[in-house]
Amino acid sequence: MDDEPLKDWAERRDAKIGRLRAVPVVSGDGSRGALLQPDTPRVIERWNGYVWESYAFAANLAETKAVLYPESCEPLPGGAKPKPLGSGEGKHRKPPAPR
Repeated sequence: MDDEPLKDWAERRDAKIGRLRAVPVVSGDGSRGALLQPDTPRVIERWNGYVWESYAFAANLAETKAVLYPESCEPLPGGAKPKPLGSGEGKHRKPPAPR
């Protein structure tokens, strides 16, 4: 048999401990798509190695993203702002329409 060693399996399982996921609070067979219902409250669950357990509660999609992805909500280091597009015609720009 080509069974995986128990040590390798345990390492993979332990690497997933602490992961978070969001589950919309909807009744019945309602839509579960995050973008379809951004104002729906969500339960944030944490994987403990055996089962998903309740970790936090978020009132809407924006709060959920702030909990799940805190690094994306932080400002850029040093107050740097993204560089805006410069003027000119590049290959990626749409050519002007003929008159």
